[in-house]
Amino acid sequence: MVGSEVDHDRPRRWPAYAMALLMLGYAAGKAVFALQARLGFPGGPPVSAAEAEGYFLDPALAQWTASASGVLGACVAVVTVTALGRRAPRTPMLLVLAAMTLAVLGGGGIMALDGFVGIGVGWRWYHGVLGVAAIALSVEMFRSYAAATRRAAG
Repeated sequence: MVGSEVDHDRPRRWPAYAMALLMLGYAAGKAVFALQARLGFPGGPPVSAAEAEGYFLDPALAQWTASASGVLGACVAVVTVTALGRRAPRTPMLLVLAAMTLAVLGGGGIMALDGFVGIGVGWRWYHGVLGVAAIALSVEMFRSYAAATRRAAG
């Protein structure tokens, strides 16, 4: 590496740890609302009683499921930087990371689009910044895992 060049092929651990923290925060927020049997997220736009009533799942069940997905996402993120995760079959791990990245892209994309453009959900500009950051972390975590396991496989 010369001067200010950045080695984009070098695996980095910090995006996975940051994503794990983000996912645990998501899980905790969803658990808080699950205990209250409410839809939404602490600090996010309010969900009206009519919207909650028309939701296809019981709000508590929906929030516990979302909370569990956050814990699972945090575990996946940490696994990508452990020796065990780096030895796991590469293709299934990349498929799991791709699915996780698509989910983060969906949620973060809605936050960003609504926060910056306004599509009526109620997310604010700072939620949009968080959405963009989550997407960037997820993409970098995927890229880093792919780079690290490409070296190990090659």
